[in-house]
Amino acid sequence: QVQLVESGGGLVQAGGSLRLSCAASGRTISNYVMGWFRQAPGREREFVAAISRSGTSTAYADSVKGRFTISRDNAKNSVYLQMNSLKPKDTTVYYCASGEFLVIRTAERSYDCWGQGTQVTVSS
Repeated sequence: QVQLVESGGGLVQAGGSLRLSCAASGRTISNYVMGWFRQAPGREREFVAAISRSGTSTAYADSVKGRFTISRDNAKNSVYLQMNSLKPKDTTVYYCASGEFLVIRTAERSYDCWGQGTQVTVSS
């Protein structure tokens, strides 16, 4: 079972940037589609971005398209989420997830391993 640990969250002003990292241990992530999700208190976890096993394909939620970029470094067993032009509505906990399937999926239920989350707060 892959274990995932997120880092890089914090407090930033609107318009600023943060880079989230997700380090995996236990197995090589090259066998997994990797995704980022976020969940605000009292709301369902929502898809943010995902990247294919090789890194050649990506998918984004409409709300972050053009501002966020997902990438991976299989040699470092890590996946990243570069977040630019942050807005106060991006404030929430961000989770890294992995799924052992062949093509990108955006449904939360498809992913079977999750990190503990990292808080991102964007001030106005």
